[in-house]
Amino acid sequence: MEEVYSVGSGLVYVGIGLAVLGVGLGIGQIGGKAMEGIARQPEAAGKIQGAMLIAAGLIEGAGLIAIIFGAFIK
Repeated sequence: MEEVYSVGSGLVYVGIGLAVLGVGLGIGQIGGKAMEGIARQPEAAGKIQGAMLIAAGLIEGAGLIAIIFGAFIK
């Protein structure tokens, strides 16, 4: 028996893709801005890297939650 897919299930996959795209862009922006900040103030590199890693982890977690919710909506 064939499985029938609706438009709604296709939109779930689009939403998952947008979540992944947003996570990638967000982490890229954080990394770029952190490197700019370290270049301007090398003595603050430790604080900037710490804040960058915390922010990147939170963004990654939010993206992972979006992917998991999208997988369960099917």
